Amino acid sequence: MRVLVTGGAGFVGSHAVDRLVADGHEVHVLDNLSTGRRGHVNARARLHVRDIRSPRLGETLAAARPEAVVHLAAQASVARSVADPVHDASVNVLGTIALLEACRRTGVRRVVYTSTGGAAYGDTDVLPTPEDHPLRPASPYGASKVSAERWLACWTDLTGGRALALRLANVYGPRQDPAGEAGVVAIFASRLLAGVPCVVNGDGEQTRDYVYVEDVADALARALAYPELGGAVNVATGVATSVNDLYRRLAALAGVARVPEHGPPRPGEQRRSVLDPARAKARLGWTPATPLDAGLATTLAWFRKEVGR
Repeated sequence: MRVLVTGGAGFVGSHAVDRLVADGHEVHVLDNLSTGRRGHVNARARLHVRDIRSPRLGETLAAARPEAVVHLAAQASVARSVADPVHDASVNVLGTIALLEACRRTGVRRVVYTSTGGAAYGDTDVLPTPEDHPLRPASPYGASKVSAERWLACWTDLTGGRALALRLANVYGPRQDPAGEAGVVAIFASRLLAGVPCVVNGDGEQTRDYVYVEDVADALARALAYPELGGAVNVATGVATSVNDLYRRLAALAGVARVPEHGPPRPGEQRRSVLDPARAKARLGWTPATPLDAGLATTLAWFRKEVGR
């Protein structure tokens, strides 16, 4: 299958591209390289350097002729969305609309979209949180991703195409940028290896659901194998881990005894987030394969290698 992956030079996107290439797909990558890296793009994929908001986006799709689009390009920082909600909406809402319109014009009938779990649901009454729980985003980022899901539903009604939104938990793993994408695992790993104190926002008892990036790539690959599926599916472990516990695990793996510093809570972030992955198992045959400690060890080893370069 010919697949176009937006954001395919980024953290999650590059892993998805690797998996799709390994599965035998012809893969095209669309990325403006604002946060993605050219060096992360699989050598067997073709890179198109372009923003999803470009007026020439349709030309790229017409040239690539994809049968399916995997849409990962996004403004992915909650903190930046709070500081600059207009930019966040420009990329995540208007960029998605532009992509869907380009898909309509070029005859693309299948879109797999990477949405957000925790930021979409907000603080919930049910943990782990299932897909039918009301969406209560507490940040512009969460609101923009939920809005894009609504546009996908509109696109399917208007065009007869099929769109599936994968609501990702907190993704971590190799290639995550500790400065650009604000993943706490990447931030802690890089600072621990550099001998720099880590800062925990708030009391550190806020919980998250950490899912390994290669498991996410597996879910994306499976989503392409079920073209009839629509709606939303959580991609998560169903296991809650506090930030304090996460720090203790990473510090032990890094051989660091220093305790973290504590700063004020970040605005727009929910207290508890853990998602129910049962629907992903039932509809995609997907379950997370990587235990947290194993994923953290692999991630730390990757950062250690990067530091040594």
